[in-house]
Amino acid sequence: MKKIGVLTGGGDAPGMNAAIRAVVRTAIYFGWEVAGIEEGFYGLVFHKFRKLDSSSVSGIINRGGTILHSVRCPEFREKKNQKKAVENIQKEKIDGLVVIGGDGSSKGAAALSSYGIPVSFIPASIDNDIFGTDETIGFDTAANTALDAIDKIRDTATSHKRIFLVEVMGRKSGFLALEVGLAAGAEVILIPEVKFKIEEICTILKKGRKRGKKSYVIVVAEGAGKISEIGKEIEKRIKGEIRITILGYLQRGGSPSADSRNLASRFGTFAVSLLKERKRGRMVGMKEGKVISVPIEEICRHRKKIDLQLYQWAKILSL
Repeated sequence: MKKIGVLTGGGDAPGMNAAIRAVVRTAIYFGWEVAGIEEGFYGLVFHKFRKLDSSSVSGIINRGGTILHSVRCPEFREKKNQKKAVENIQKEKIDGLVVIGGDGSSKGAAALSSYGIPVSFIPASIDNDIFGTDETIGFDTAANTALDAIDKIRDTATSHKRIFLVEVMGRKSGFLALEVGLAAGAEVILIPEVKFKIEEICTILKKGRKRGKKSYVIVVAEGAGKISEIGKEIEKRIKGEIRITILGYLQRGGSPSADSRNLASRFGTFAVSLLKERKRGRMVGMKEGKVISVPIEEICRHRKKIDLQLYQWAKILSL
């Protein structure tokens, strides 16, 4: 192996740059060249390659986003475009590829692997919803960003005796909502994995009022339901001012935390080492504090399950 490529796909996550840095510098340590593919799988299909060296990744470990940029590429689902990407990889004489991204990127990596391209996949997603790893790059940073915002919201909720509904990211999973809600001491946490009734939420709020509670924070994963409708339904049933805050893309930006940087550095180094050892089609992951690897096909076949016991503990602690 003499040359590898690296790309970032899907939604950005804090720590992607740290992962790129680790990939590039580990490859250089092994005596390889590195090609950066800009704009993810789109860049693979439409040939957007550039050379990366040690200076290219200098000073990026602390930066959010991705220096390689990322765009959605639905075209990559088509076989003709996958073949075009493979042709471009071969044209550039790239011997292996490191893909950094979330759920969609894992499927893209699996597709390339099926064509015989040696691929290592690094999970980077603020949703933390990738099967086979306890944590994904960016999750810790996003959780801390959301927590900081909710702590500030709690201050004003207490001052004005209000009910705040705060939406965090997570269209299909509630890992971020649960992590943040538990840490923020939210009175209610709503996630896609657990069905809820408005009446049950109102009962919790009313019981709290009887105990003298004046303010509430309800953390809502975006996939749990439309936050504006949830707010209206609660307002119909109880007296009190309700305010809605959608944190949105705030959660994706910002300087990555120490945890996200270190995780990215470990994942990046290990991903390149897998290619050196000729272990193809593997995802780098973290299990019980140890860096491991699992087949990419396996993570595409399974869905990561949320810790329902932790969810119950969060409910107990909110009483």
